[in-house]
Amino acid sequence: MQRPERQLEDLRPALVFLSGELIAVPIPLEREEVILGRSLGADVRINDYKASRRHAKVAKVFNPETRVHDYVLTDFGSRNGTYLNGQRVTEVTLQNGDKITIGEHILRFDLLDEIDREYQRQIHRLISHDDLTGLLSSRSFFSELRREAARAKSEGMPMCVLMMDIDHFKLVNDTYGHLTGSKTIEEVGECIMNCVRSGDAAARFGGEEFAAFLLDAEMSQALIAAERIRAIVEAREFSVIRQGRADSTHRIAISIGISSFPDDSHDPIELVEMADSALYRAKREGRNRVCAYRDLSPEELNRHLPPRRG
Repeated sequence: MQRPERQLEDLRPALVFLSGELIAVPIPLEREEVILGRSLGADVRINDYKASRRHAKVAKVFNPETRVHDYVLTDFGSRNGTYLNGQRVTEVTLQNGDKITIGEHILRFDLLDEIDREYQRQIHRLISHDDLTGLLSSRSFFSELRREAARAKSEGMPMCVLMMDIDHFKLVNDTYGHLTGSKTIEEVGECIMNCVRSGDAAARFGGEEFAAFLLDAEMSQALIAAERIRAIVEAREFSVIRQGRADSTHRIAISIGISSFPDDSHDPIELVEMADSALYRAKREGRNRVCAYRDLSPEELNRHLPPRRG
């Protein structure tokens, strides 16, 4: 029996990252021309100091001989060059499986059907997300934070970073066991995810520590969001797991530290360190509280607070 072949019309061209921050991410080539480079305006942004701002493009070109579209890779005269299967190129027609190297990043040109595309998305999710909470991994969080900090700087927009840690978490494991501890971490992740807006990002840093960044948010707004997380965690009844099922509940609290861009720092790594410093200040001052890295004036604090009733 002859093996059935995949139909050409079911295949969609894509670039799949084989390395770097977006590993396993398939980028569909749906436009007539796709720009690759370090610029924030690039269609496929390659966050690599060896990449030029406008490094190369992939253009969709109709081939009259084959009556189908070819995809042509063109280098824009980049300083460090564009490589195809290890050879520096200026312009070349891509074939299924070709590997493109730009700086330290490798992308593969693939013709993917829907099953392939979903598989690549699932692989990326497994790599980039924490399997217990579904939040971003710490590595993915830093990647996203660097990208959004660069965008915030170019657009003159504020943003804030939150670092969070469950108070006395060791006592949860010692009292109820590690199954309950894992379930508690999962449920805290759910609380955090339900509190952040679409476009913001939250991550599990490992153990009982979490992080988030809030886009287009000043410190006073971040304090309100952090206090909402703190209050929801304090009020929630968390599951106690015995013999594989939840048969009772327990209570916990969380401490949160906040830093702001650009007031505290322009550097994303420094922002995390400053938020972490504020977190440990919250711990020192009694836990179950929110602390900012920088004290706000009454005017700043009241700028975004809702008006009092009565």
